Amino acid sequence: MATRSRTSFQKRQKEIARMEKQRDKAARRAQRKLAPPEPPDAESPEAALEEPANPVDTPAGAAG
Repeated sequence: MATRSRTSFQKRQKEIARMEKQRDKAARRAQRKLAPPEPPDAESPEAALEEPANPVDTPAGAAG
């Protein structure tokens, strides 16, 4: 009977951890909903490091 008790104890611990994770996730979702949206540049610091498109790539006479 000891193994049966241990299994259900482990199951209960796993269930509690799952519920806590769901609660944390719901709280993060609610926080994101309340917070003002961040500009896309703030999300990815790599975007600030990228060089702008080179205007020489497109010939000026080709447009039009």
